[in-house]
Amino acid sequence: MNRRVLTGRRLVALTSAAWLGAAAGVAPAMAQGTLRIAMTATDVPTTTGVPNNGFEGVRFMGYTAFDALVNWDLSSADKPADIKPGLAESWAQDKSDPKKWVFKLRQGVKFHDGTPFNADAAVWNLDRSFNKDSKQFDTQGSAINRGRPTYIADGGYKKIDDNTIEFTTTRPISYFPYVLTTIFYVSPTAFEKAGNWAEFAKAPIGTGPFIARNFKPRISIDLDKNKDYWDKDRIPKVDKVVLFPMPEANTRLAALRSGQVDWVEVPPPDSIAGLKGAGFSVVTNSYPHVWPWVLNTARADSPFRDVKVRQAINYCVDRDGLVTLLNGTAEPSVGFFKKTDARFGNPKNAYKFDPAMAKKLLAEAGYGPDKPAKGKIMISTSGSGQMLPLPMNEFLQQSMKQCGFDISFEVVEWGTMLVAFRNEPTASQAANSDALNISLVSSDVSMVVRWFYGDNSTPKGSNWGHWKNPAFDGLLAKMESAPNADEFNKAVTAMHEILVDDAPWVWIVHDGNPRAMTKRVQGFVSAQSWFQDLTRVSIK
Repeated sequence: MNRRVLTGRRLVALTSAAWLGAAAGVAPAMAQGTLRIAMTATDVPTTTGVPNNGFEGVRFMGYTAFDALVNWDLSSADKPADIKPGLAESWAQDKSDPKKWVFKLRQGVKFHDGTPFNADAAVWNLDRSFNKDSKQFDTQGSAINRGRPTYIADGGYKKIDDNTIEFTTTRPISYFPYVLTTIFYVSPTAFEKAGNWAEFAKAPIGTGPFIARNFKPRISIDLDKNKDYWDKDRIPKVDKVVLFPMPEANTRLAALRSGQVDWVEVPPPDSIAGLKGAGFSVVTNSYPHVWPWVLNTARADSPFRDVKVRQAINYCVDRDGLVTLLNGTAEPSVGFFKKTDARFGNPKNAYKFDPAMAKKLLAEAGYGPDKPAKGKIMISTSGSGQMLPLPMNEFLQQSMKQCGFDISFEVVEWGTMLVAFRNEPTASQAANSDALNISLVSSDVSMVVRWFYGDNSTPKGSNWGHWKNPAFDGLLAKMESAPNADEFNKAVTAMHEILVDDAPWVWIVHDGNPRAMTKRVQGFVSAQSWFQDLTRVSIK
């Protein structure tokens, strides 16, 4: 059903009022050393070691209770985060066969239940997602991990010795370690005792700096300090973190102001000045986040099959006005990478708010005053990295009327959108939408491949719009097998120029990653990443 945005807002407000009514019971004042965080998620992310709720789930229920073979270095606010060794101490691509990678595992690591992490445990966890015949196969977890392409060949991992495993990829992948950063490892022994993933979720066991306990679906979860964490430099400074799902921005704001939480994700932009005046900290930073409309090029009657319409709508985004609406907590986006990025290149189109150019392109595509370009956009009420989707999309809807676009919305919950995003754009889950407004990560080249490679179309991969450009795919192949950094960067830059000019997405803004917290919260480093390191934070 095509709902109006305001209807969706009223529904969220009612839900949020109910949450606040019960908040005194679920978010009491806690002992010294407890950090309470309000997430934008509608539920506690799954606790099985494969968190849902997008990358916010990974942020709060991934790198807290678990580790990947390859982790992110989140120690700096001054530069984009990059990868570092996690449960693997090192890795190398086989020079004689570039499809093979050898990972040396970190020795001496134990799961929270005291059992060892080793090659057998690693392979067991990989079977969980990639071997349907394994007794631990996890349908939901597999869908999430396979939806974040790893390019692991069928049966493409094996134990070499107790501390070494080998991967085989479907093709030479120069950036392969980056795609392993969201596969987390759990205790096989704990699963055997639990008997199934539903029971395991009640008392999950990983290797991370926090231990997940007291799981209450849709209410909260505790993350207790793991004093025996293998990385002694990252043993948490707080005794406990409590996570609360609060999808509505004003609910989070009320919880912060009333002292029910210490930290909120994405405060309402119009509250920022008041929060600062009242002594709260509001932290923002540039990070690899794109907030676009992903265009459906698969629907036979979608206007966005025409490149001129795709370019026209990119000339009809009032990015500066939207940044003003967001009180400066975003940056204008005119491509996948930021314009200051060396990989941005020199595309032919320099998008800005230019209704005359948009009308000209629409006219060339056969549209005009008597025939507006109609598009239905699926948007969410909230969610991981979704910023403030209801007012932002209302703003875009109104400004785009000036150019000859007639935009309507399909308003859904975040989880519903994630299901649609994993299915084909012509499937029923898409509700006949011409685009999806879903915030996506742009941290590294693996993400360029994930979102845009023609062979990565859903449900096999994450190219939801089913955009396919032979020139782009040809450059991608050159990039993945480039013999040196110069050739690699040259190919990436040329790929990005195609992304701007062929416009498979509407480039709107890059998020500024705002969060607000009380002055009691100390030591937080706002990493230029979707993920953050909670081990550095203390409560005074």
